[in-house]
Amino acid sequence: MATLRKIQITFDCAQPERLARFWCEVLGYVAPEPPDGFATWDDYNDSLPQEKRDAWFACTDPSGVGPRLFFQRVPEGKTAKNRVHLDVRAGTGLVGEERLATLEAERDRLVALGAVCQQVLVADEENESCIVMQDIEGNEFCLD
Repeated sequence: MATLRKIQITFDCAQPERLARFWCEVLGYVAPEPPDGFATWDDYNDSLPQEKRDAWFACTDPSGVGPRLFFQRVPEGKTAKNRVHLDVRAGTGLVGEERLATLEAERDRLVALGAVCQQVLVADEENESCIVMQDIEGNEFCLD
């Protein structure tokens, strides 16, 4: 029998804390408390050498069920389509117009946070509606 493993999803990005806080809002995740001895994350970062400041950030599912999201600063920007993306399950169990309305409401909430709507895919004979989005650094994800 295979051993079940917990996973962490890692994002390469330009601004780890900013992107992590965006995903906290999208998913209902929480940011960790600053390291021991520091009142804020800014205090922690100020204690580091310049090249190590704002190098990473993480967020977690407060229920402990979902995977940890880890954000690490990289020097290069995003240049191509993601090979892996998140599907945010906003319309689970819904069909037709009710599903599309729910997805569009979530799209509008996320656009207000800085996300970009790329494409609305309306239900056809094979697939239910979904919406293709980009986060605040251009990483693709879907509302489905």
